[in-house]
Amino acid sequence: MFGYVRPAMDRLTEEERSDYGALYCGLCHTLGRRYGPVSRWVLNYDFTFLAALLSGGLETEERRCIASPFRPKRAAARDPALDLAADLSVILAGYKLRDEVLDASFLKAQGCRAAGAALGGAFRRASQARPRIAESTRREMDRLLQLEREGCPTLDEPADTFASLLAGIAGEVEEPVRRRILHQLLYHLGRWIYLVDALDDLERDAGEGQYNPIFLRYGLTGGVLTPEARRDVVITLDASIRQMAAAFELWDFGRWSGVIRAAVYEGLYRVGNGVLEGTFHAAPRAMWRRGEKEHI
Repeated sequence: MFGYVRPAMDRLTEEERSDYGALYCGLCHTLGRRYGPVSRWVLNYDFTFLAALLSGGLETEERRCIASPFRPKRAAARDPALDLAADLSVILAGYKLRDEVLDASFLKAQGCRAAGAALGGAFRRASQARPRIAESTRREMDRLLQLEREGCPTLDEPADTFASLLAGIAGEVEEPVRRRILHQLLYHLGRWIYLVDALDDLERDAGEGQYNPIFLRYGLTGGVLTPEARRDVVITLDASIRQMAAAFELWDFGRWSGVIRAAVYEGLYRVGNGVLEGTFHAAPRAMWRRGEKEHI
């Protein structure tokens, strides 16, 4: 999937790093418990961050798994926030695979079709568990697919569509003030994720003739950003991060405040900079661990 939303680990205390690792492991166990071992391949940092936004605290337990079969690891215990993050992970993965089958090359489509079949039972159960989210995800993904097939040449329409998809998760929160704050934060997070993903795929999409709003908006050659395009993309990414930060400051996220702050104020900038420079996949771990703050 994506995997761009990462806290800057060097900005966390030892306890916060341990808590974040436990949350990540807890989401993996939640996926396995609710949807079987195949579903664990959709695990990523983005939905771990979502679980932190939604969680009210942390209870842990020692668990073994395939990654650590002999030495138990600290993992978050059962939590409604982890259930929701797991459900959304599966729902979004199912729709993304569906769209890849429709638009990808023949060989890639076959792989996506096989992955979709393996995830099919989990997708149906997740959709039944979260019918409102499943319907809103279907609606927004259909709209996104339509924009892609039309070759929409703007950044705002497709980015806003994905942003609306993610913001819809806030509807699961009962407390009205928190719900509004999360809606704002998740909307701009979704917008940022969509544009960073488009930026990350720019060269590949240009080579394969696939839809990419950045490529079309600026009429790029070979997937290479011009100085003007780079400046504009930086401005819009920065604007989304600032809106996330403004929403974050309106609520006390308790135990998860440090993790969320380290992502919003540090991690997103580092990842965005790495994607722009083409270094994100070469050394992603170093990028979100190093000490200096990098603004894109």
